[in-house]
Amino acid sequence: MKSPVGSRVAGGGTAEAVLAAVITVSSSAAAGSSEDRSGPLLAKLLTEIGAENPTVEVVADDAEAISELLRDKVAAGIDLVLTTGGTGLTDDDVTPEATASVIERDAPGFAEAIRAEAARQIPTGILTRGRSGIAERTLIVNLPGSPKAVEQSFAVIGPALAHAADQLRGSGGREHH
Repeated sequence: MKSPVGSRVAGGGTAEAVLAAVITVSSSAAAGSSEDRSGPLLAKLLTEIGAENPTVEVVADDAEAISELLRDKVAAGIDLVLTTGGTGLTDDDVTPEATASVIERDAPGFAEAIRAEAARQIPTGILTRGRSGIAERTLIVNLPGSPKAVEQSFAVIGPALAHAADQLRGSGGREHH
C-alpha cells in the first residue's frame, strides 16, 4: 500500500511532504571508479511513496565521514535518511557503527525486517548488519548496498516510512500531552 503523503488525513488536515535523503556508502563510488546505482534507485523508490525530491549523496567507507553526513541531515530536519552500503562483514563496512554513533533511540523493526527478508531471499542475507534508529526527529535506516537488495529491503520497509515520519513529527494519529 502506498502512503498518502501530502494527501488529506484524518481531522481534515493535509500531511506534510516527507523530506528524505539517501546516503550511498561506497569508497569506489565516492572516488568515481564505480557507478552508484543503489542510491538513485532508493531515491526513486522514496519518490514513489511520496517523498519530496530525495537527495542522494555518496560518501566513502569512513565512519567519521558517514557520521558527519548523518548529523548534517538530522540538523537539516530531514524526516528519513536511508543509507545503502557498508553493512557487511568486511573491515571497511562501518555504516552500522557510524549510525549507532548518531542515533539516540533504536527503532529496530526496520533493520530486523530487512534482515528477515534478506535471509528469506538468500542464505547469506543474515550477514547484513544494518541499524535503524532515531536522532531527534529523523529516522535513519541502513540498507544493504546492491540494487537488488535495496529493492527487496524497500519492499518490506517502504509502507511504514511515511507513517514513521508522521509519528516523529507528532502527527501520527496520537495526541501528545
